[in-house]
Amino acid sequence: MATPVKVYGPPMSTAVSRVLACLLEKDVNFQLIPVDMSKGEHKKPDYLKIQPFGQVPSFQDESISLFESRAICRYVSEKYANQGNKRLYGTNPLEKASIEQWLEAEGQSFNPPSSALVFQLAFAPRMKLKQDLGVIKQSEEKLAKVLDVYEQRLGESRFLAGDEFTLADLSHLPNTQYLVSVTEKGEMFTKRKNVGRWWSEISGRDSWKKVVDLQKAPPPKSA
Repeated sequence: MATPVKVYGPPMSTAVSRVLACLLEKDVNFQLIPVDMSKGEHKKPDYLKIQPFGQVPSFQDESISLFESRAICRYVSEKYANQGNKRLYGTNPLEKASIEQWLEAEGQSFNPPSSALVFQLAFAPRMKLKQDLGVIKQSEEKLAKVLDVYEQRLGESRFLAGDEFTLADLSHLPNTQYLVSVTEKGEMFTKRKNVGRWWSEISGRDSWKKVVDLQKAPPPKSA
């Protein structure tokens, strides 16, 4: 059996959960290594050797070290192209280009407002931080415009990049999960017919259900 790849970070992290979903889609054996950020473990010298910015996740595949969740997902999808979900990153240049353009849309247009809402509405209360109502309002307005574009696109195709579930869809799972299940903003997705259908389908995948189970499990003690 191949040596498991290593993923460092808590599954509650949206970036970590993105990588875990990809690994599960590709049937790649992995070891999840806890990083207690509340204790500053992500800023310790040994960790900074594999993640120089002191963030999560970091990723190791034998002698290879990577960081940034979307880059890790691309690497996993390419290296393990012939196992698991073989259509996850496309099988020809046109499919890959379509996936890449929607990954870019996720990173540049969807992620900024959705991440701001996740922090303000899901994490700030847990951290006993004051919520910024101005940021919440502005982010909600920006996200609504993005979802209007998605609504039109998803009326034309089953998934964002076409008729197959790909990284383009997978990358939206972490933030949307928090917004739908933890905050009161879930209707932004569910009230839109096509977006709601899309969300129900992608969040119902076995890979994502396993990630959510990992998020609910008690965190393992770090070494």
